[in-house]
Amino acid sequence: MTRSKLDKLFFYLKPHWKQAVLGTIALLIVNALGVYIPWLIRNGIDELQVTFSFDRVQRYVILIFLLASVMWGIRVASRMLLFGIGRQVEFDLKQRIFQHLLHLDAGYFSKSTIGDLINRATSDVDNIRRLLGFAVLSLLNTLFAYALTLPVMLSINVRLTVLALAVYPAMFFIVWLFSGRLRTQQLDVQEKLSRVSELIQEDMSGISLVKIYGQEKNEQRAFRHVNEQLLESNLALARTRTILFPFLQGLAGASLLVLLAFGAGSIADGAIDVGDFVALILYVERLVFPTALLGFTLTVYQRGEVSIDRIESIFTTESKIQEAPDAIALPPEEALGRLDARHLSYTYPSAETPALNDVSFDIEPGETVAVVGSIGSGKSTLANAIPRVLDIEAERLFLDGYDVTKLRLQDLRGSIAVVPQDSFLFSTTIRDNIRYGNPTASQAEVERAAKLAQIHEEILNFPKQYDTVVGERGITLSGGQRQRTALARALLTDAPILILDDALSSVDNQTATRILEELSAGTQRKTVLFVSHQLSAAATADRIFVLDEGKIVQNGSHKALVEQPGLYRSLWEEQKLEALLR
Repeated sequence: MTRSKLDKLFFYLKPHWKQAVLGTIALLIVNALGVYIPWLIRNGIDELQVTFSFDRVQRYVILIFLLASVMWGIRVASRMLLFGIGRQVEFDLKQRIFQHLLHLDAGYFSKSTIGDLINRATSDVDNIRRLLGFAVLSLLNTLFAYALTLPVMLSINVRLTVLALAVYPAMFFIVWLFSGRLRTQQLDVQEKLSRVSELIQEDMSGISLVKIYGQEKNEQRAFRHVNEQLLESNLALARTRTILFPFLQGLAGASLLVLLAFGAGSIADGAIDVGDFVALILYVERLVFPTALLGFTLTVYQRGEVSIDRIESIFTTESKIQEAPDAIALPPEEALGRLDARHLSYTYPSAETPALNDVSFDIEPGETVAVVGSIGSGKSTLANAIPRVLDIEAERLFLDGYDVTKLRLQDLRGSIAVVPQDSFLFSTTIRDNIRYGNPTASQAEVERAAKLAQIHEEILNFPKQYDTVVGERGITLSGGQRQRTALARALLTDAPILILDDALSSVDNQTATRILEELSAGTQRKTVLFVSHQLSAAATADRIFVLDEGKIVQNGSHKALVEQPGLYRSLWEEQKLEALLR
């Protein structure tokens, strides 16, 4: 294992070093007793050869039984301690992964599939658990077994010890020879397993689309293909292990045969006593198991090594949108809701032309501004730039006069409620979905937000009303109901700024207009940025920004814009014509 991976293992183990030390000491005691018991048997045989008595036999039996019982108890304790470390590290890693993923940019998840991330957070973390549990236990046990047993064996008879262990260097060489192949094959298995997880996750998420287009058989074939690839990778790994492990076990067993072959002659020649010979047999058997286990340990080791790389690739990914060390605090309850842009531009990494090009505007607190334009004009980019979902330049966008790149992210995003077009709902009740941003909200507050979003009456028509479970991603609700539920969730947070990014696209024009009128009324008006293709609803806004190729080409009220030639009047007339043709 490379130094960097060892450093990572020590980092994982650091919080649990006391438990690791106790487990190691317990394992050392177990191996010390394991060496002492054969030595005790040796002394007993030699003593009984001189003077035999049942009392002495009974004494040795009782003593060996007590020592074996103590050894068993300490072994159990050592296994619990060392295996427990693996479980603790598993818990720590899952917590770190989840926390780290929550702080990454949304763009990271568009490049990394959810199935692969789930596989890393489960299968790969489990491999690391085994590495720090089973593999560490096996390696420590092997190290202590050799360190304590070899000197005693050599003290009994050097020649027989060397002959019995002569095959062991060959075993270690074979393990080293196969380690590279096992690592490559294990990495291939992990990648194929991720692909299977990805396909399952995609198909389960898009099951409605699969059924609409009748693609069940095609998806079955696709899954069979990736599943066969996983099978082939697993079989290749299994073939390597099937060749390696029995061969290692056979070599380990051969050492006992060598000892039996040469030991009988040594007894006949008087080179060693019967007690010494029995002790050597017991010591060789003590080394057979941990040595033969090296093959299994190697597999766990290779899996863990691969998984460390896959886990650490998540941790080494940093969010591009970082909070400044001296970030300014602006509690949401103190924010007024004024927005200003000064020559704001933004170009996506994979694009050649800017999505926003030298955009400037001023939006007063409590003002409702509609943003309209053709597809690809930069409307959603503008909506995502304000809460810093995109990595914009400094001194370009301001909230209440503060540069948004200098504000604390928590305060900035707490001051802005965003309702995207894809209104994600959790698989829980409507009530819990609405109060997701404010979990302590009362039922009265939940209903007030639902009424503003024009969804309250429809919720009352459900059999369980606000206790209705919406299903995964809100699948049991219509598109318009999902959007209005998401709007109610945003309204309940009571942020001074509300951004509707085409969030009423599945709502009819009349309802959308009513919602905007409700948001524009009252003494505690919000600053509303309404991104939409629904010009009839946008017409009720205080002002309208018309975007084209990333620029604001027109700015004014609906009445003023329809009276002047330009893109807005063309879009308005086009929408009126579409309404007549329906």
